[in-house]
Amino acid sequence: MTDAPQEKIRVVIAEDQEMVLGALAALLEMEGDIVVVAQARNGKQAVAAVSTHKPDVLITDIEMPEMTGIEAATQLKGSSTRVIIVTTFARPGYLRRAMEAGANGYLLKARPARELADAVRRIHKGMRVIDPDLATEVWGESDPLTDRERQVLRLAAEGVSTEVIAKQLHLSAGTVRNYLSEAIDKLGTTNRIDAARIAREKGWL
Repeated sequence: MTDAPQEKIRVVIAEDQEMVLGALAALLEMEGDIVVVAQARNGKQAVAAVSTHKPDVLITDIEMPEMTGIEAATQLKGSSTRVIIVTTFARPGYLRRAMEAGANGYLLKARPARELADAVRRIHKGMRVIDPDLATEVWGESDPLTDRERQVLRLAAEGVSTEVIAKQLHLSAGTVRNYLSEAIDKLGTTNRIDAARIAREKGWL
């Protein structure tokens, strides 16, 4: 009597840097119990791949075009797919937002490669995995920005005009200016560029 073959953990990877995406996929494919069923270059592709393939785990970067990893995690909240954020950003604000979005893990890319496969296994079993260097800092300074203020400030920092932001977010130009003013005031700065810089440094943007 032979043993039944071990069921593999099915994974989707989302990463906008092609070399990093390929490296992560290759590393995980070397593990006998993990199979990469799809690769995505942004958050929208990641959500679509999860919808198509129904993986056990999504591994995603944070800052990607079209949709961030945190926004993708928010869309997948409540689904059967568990989410691991893997990023270069050692920012408690990002970690807090990722956990609030429903992510089950948060690892830094600087960690040894073997830790990612171990994290996939642990999260697949229902555990939570947080980078130890950040775990003690996550409940520090709280994020003062609302989701709408964050959206407006992010676009403004990218050089998008008030009128275009208003059109994209279906708001009036006056409302956009009010959101920007509130964000600038909360962050103690005098302009949108400095406000965005501080918010990014703290992981709030």
